[in-house]
Amino acid sequence: MFRFLGILLLCAPMLAASDRTIYDFTLTSIDGQPAPLSAYKGKVIMLVNVASRCGYTPQYSALESIYEKYKDRGFVIIGVPANNFGGQEPGTNQEIKTFCTRKYDVKFPMMAKQSVKGADETPLYRLLTESKPPVGGEVQWNFTKFLFNRDGRPIARFEPEVTPYSKEVTGAIEKALSESH
Repeated sequence: MFRFLGILLLCAPMLAASDRTIYDFTLTSIDGQPAPLSAYKGKVIMLVNVASRCGYTPQYSALESIYEKYKDRGFVIIGVPANNFGGQEPGTNQEIKTFCTRKYDVKFPMMAKQSVKGADETPLYRLLTESKPPVGGEVQWNFTKFLFNRDGRPIARFEPEVTPYSKEVTGAIEKALSESH
């Protein structure tokens, strides 16, 4: 009996972790301020690891476009700069912000540089990569997109080659926006 109780107590934190949502995490904004993701409660969220010197960097334009198209319906994109792949995001947070604003007129929220892979992987990305398919699995490259429903739960993952304009992405966004929580 005590052995079973001990095992149950050891497993309890893992069970509780599976109930976590994106709203349980706080990142740091690109301006260095705490950015509790609970501020986006009730919205459909797309979390994207981004980089300024990647072949997929032009996706910033498409991301900004779909953000503008759907933001009034409760949609937000959160950009998470990461330097995990080929050193393609070497700049400081200020340099990244300047690049995104000047080159792509990005208005969606941007976070401070994070690690999305490896030993220093940020806790939010660790939760995502340890999730069950179709969301789970290690992030393979820049511009991997995770879509969350209005309850803050991950519902879809799109690999970098899937553009934000694709019917696959826009269809998933529209479906999530039409569902109530």
